[in-house]
Amino acid sequence: MQTPPPAGVDAASDLTTPSVASTHPSVSVEALCESASAASGQAISPTLYNIDLAPTKRAGRSWSGYSIFTLWANDVHSLGNYAFAIGLFALGLGGWQILLALGIGAALLFGLLNLSGFMGVKTGVPFPVMSRISFGIRGAQIAALLRGAVAVAWFGIQTYLASVVFRVMLVAMFPALAELDKDSVLGLSTLGWMAFLVLWVVQLVIVSFGMEMIRKYEAFAGPVILATMAAIAIWIFVEAGGAIAWSSNNALEGPEMWLTIFAGGSLWVSIYGTFVLNFCDFTRSAVSKKAVVRGNFWGIPINMLVFGAIVVVMAGGQFKINGTIIESPSDIVQTIPNTLFLVLACLALLILTIAVNLMANFVAPVYALTNLFPKHLNFRKAAIVSAVIGLVILPWNLYNNPLVIVYFLGGLGALLGPLFGVVMADYWLIRRGKVNVPELYTASPEGAYFYRNGVNPRAITAMVPAAAVALLIAFVPALASAAPFAWFFAAGIAAAVYFFIADRSQPLEDRDGEAIAVASTH
Repeated sequence: MQTPPPAGVDAASDLTTPSVASTHPSVSVEALCESASAASGQAISPTLYNIDLAPTKRAGRSWSGYSIFTLWANDVHSLGNYAFAIGLFALGLGGWQILLALGIGAALLFGLLNLSGFMGVKTGVPFPVMSRISFGIRGAQIAALLRGAVAVAWFGIQTYLASVVFRVMLVAMFPALAELDKDSVLGLSTLGWMAFLVLWVVQLVIVSFGMEMIRKYEAFAGPVILATMAAIAIWIFVEAGGAIAWSSNNALEGPEMWLTIFAGGSLWVSIYGTFVLNFCDFTRSAVSKKAVVRGNFWGIPINMLVFGAIVVVMAGGQFKINGTIIESPSDIVQTIPNTLFLVLACLALLILTIAVNLMANFVAPVYALTNLFPKHLNFRKAAIVSAVIGLVILPWNLYNNPLVIVYFLGGLGALLGPLFGVVMADYWLIRRGKVNVPELYTASPEGAYFYRNGVNPRAITAMVPAAAVALLIAFVPALASAAPFAWFFAAGIAAAVYFFIADRSQPLEDRDGEAIAVASTH
């Protein structure tokens, strides 16, 4: 019979211990919980705790300021963000106006992400566990599954969009493959299936090695993306004769211009509404709060201004060349006359899209599934389940169906603002950052986060009016003018309601999770 391994041991300890550098130790969840219970003096439940949901030890955390920066170096420069920012040019905003809109959004995001990131540094827990603080040990499933459902659908969609770029690259390298791109099997060509499955497998392999491999991939991809996007911008600038158009023919002025600027900044925050929720999935392995601030500073306001400058040059340069407005950098890449440079540019876009997909759309559902079935799923198994779901939903058909995007994914996305409002109000305003981490893993009715049968009804109550407002703004045409600001309305209403109805009679205890923690590189 194997002796239960001690919790919170050093990474250099015996290979049967939970904090070994191996991604998935063979120790059972029951044995791990028995060890954690002995170390913490509390009954740690196997329905709430496993090696992936456990808090990370402070010693040995590996995410530096550079690691956080490369997250944003990849995500900010995603093809979807370029399409959004170039859309502002199409709407009539000029160069300085686009930079101002992005600057407003960046300033707001910098503050919100620091608040969210600090929670991860302090507690060392992933988002599904973090949400137990405000929603209860069982109610947290609502928050985790909402975030995970949005992410898993977008994982499939983003993999499909990357496969389109992959197909362009393959045909450029091997023209004969164009014949395989003319049929249709379940809505996708043979070449499309080949490209999709290759990228699907690549992402699954990376994630199967855990968060440490994701950190290394993001660190590799960040500089590649920045150099590639800068090179494309320089190339289009040269093609335009060293000058660009600073606005399109329908340049906005006066109040309409300012409304569009602030709407653009607000939408920029809404785009990251999913990520501000589960940023702690990454910062739980950050070396310090200072590292989070440094990474966010260089990755959000500074990097976003660089991003904005590239957008202005790309959009303005192409408009000067032929009077057309591109939709994304991939439009420019396809016009590169040199096959070698076209292939290299496509390869860089693939590296980018995989990096964005891993951080924004793969990690969240993996933790959500692990939280749902901690006794049966670890990070690797949950990654397989998540990837399979992202495949069987045939995401290219979802992407081509506006009703699915608007009503299903849009509706779920609208509910993330209220989640953020409740979590932030509870943690920062009600508890003032005081958390009893071991009790996040106990199913005892006497536990601090058991509330009523494991659910905090006040948190659910606070979400109802905020969710109603968010859904009305998202789907009622008469409220379309408020749509860009929907995330702020929803988050603000939820935070305000929760602040006034929260239970303040409960004694607050601040206790770290070192006794039950595992190495961040497990």
